[in-house]
Amino acid sequence: MPAPLPTPSNAKVAWHESLRFRLALAFSLVTLVLVTLVGGAMMTLLLRGMDTQFQMRLADRADTLSLRLSSPSEGLGESLGPALDNFSAVLDEGGKVILAPKDSSLPLQIGDQFPYPLDGDLMSGGVPFRGLSRRLTGSFFEGQTLWVALPSESLLDAREAARRALLLAMIVTPLLTLLLGYLLGQRMLSHLGRAAELADQIDPAHSVAALPLPNRQDEVHRLISAINRLLVRIDAQQTREKALLGQIVHELGAPLTVLKATLDRAGERSGDPEIQKAALVTDELTFTTQDLMQLARGDLDMKLVWHLIHAGTLRDRLERLVPGTEYAGDWSGMILCDPDRLTQALRNLLANARRAAGPDGRVTLTLEAVGDQLQFTVNDSGPGLPDDLGESIFDPFVSGSGSSGLGLSVSRQIAALHGGQLTGGNGPAGGAEFRLSIPDALLDSGDDDDDWAEDDEPEATPVSALH
Repeated sequence: MPAPLPTPSNAKVAWHESLRFRLALAFSLVTLVLVTLVGGAMMTLLLRGMDTQFQMRLADRADTLSLRLSSPSEGLGESLGPALDNFSAVLDEGGKVILAPKDSSLPLQIGDQFPYPLDGDLMSGGVPFRGLSRRLTGSFFEGQTLWVALPSESLLDAREAARRALLLAMIVTPLLTLLLGYLLGQRMLSHLGRAAELADQIDPAHSVAALPLPNRQDEVHRLISAINRLLVRIDAQQTREKALLGQIVHELGAPLTVLKATLDRAGERSGDPEIQKAALVTDELTFTTQDLMQLARGDLDMKLVWHLIHAGTLRDRLERLVPGTEYAGDWSGMILCDPDRLTQALRNLLANARRAAGPDGRVTLTLEAVGDQLQFTVNDSGPGLPDDLGESIFDPFVSGSGSSGLGLSVSRQIAALHGGQLTGGNGPAGGAEFRLSIPDALLDSGDDDDDWAEDDEPEATPVSALH
């Protein structure tokens, strides 16, 4: 049993499942990783440089003040005035303040125990500082400790600003990449989408046409070129297969015609049921060769020969081809059709129904007018159609009743050429049910229709001229 057909590529694809979105999302994730790694590394280097500069400034101030306090020649003596630095102090070996600026922003009084770490960050009055200590030498404070601090608000602000900038870049940059990638992907992949739409319009029963190639020699160009080469090979293979099939059918047709005529005459003369059964088998083979011939030629080569016939005439022909069929509905009217083609289509439906129902089963053909259509309904008492076949039952070589799989495909083509349709499914009472409808050409006709004769000279008319 063939696999279900995939969803056509011209069906609308959800945006989150499209190729362009997935490509844009992939680039966005790559961008996020790059921004995080590169931005984090740059922020780390920048903050490390700022911290080094800050530490150098702090050390420079500490060294300058240490030199001035330790050298009498500087003329500073025991002074730590505001002109030098108001964030400083001199400590004894016990950690008590022995010298501090008078107007210091830090609460330092001479004799107090020093409350801050000698080296490192601290917080005073909500303001961050960083301190640094130096061992003093010289005549005044030899052996004592000089402590100098600088406010580090600017350093912390810079660190917080860099963190926010990195976080913003990690959010905005991938989103912009996703949006721009999605929009650019729509443009860059437009040729691929157009090729998919055109490929869906290719009818394998006809000569396939090449897909248009984009101007740019990129991967899309290579893909479409490969598809075009594949289409050429498919077209050549189908041409060879149809030619071979047509030749086989032609070789089978002549012997079958002679055999059928011989068996019909022998059956009429002798009345032997075995000979009559063999004649029916030749009918079966004849119709199968007709189906194969139509498949080889393609439905565009089919022409209809229109006649106005009595519905009873059509029923008589079907009774001879598929014995044991029950007929219901109104068969007293006239039908405008190609009798041979319509008989072929209905015979295919009845033969499939008989196979499904078995020799003791029931097969019913009902004719009724439904609106402006004449509808032929075929019901059988068989097991019905498999649920997984669906519309694929009308594809060539797909069968649910053990047949060749051509009959339903041919019957649907014949119905379409008559301006009607063929649908199938399971009937409410069980078994398969097929409905073949064609336009009721006499629905609005006057009394002149009665002047039509069944044996009017047939005229072969192309389908394109009738529809």
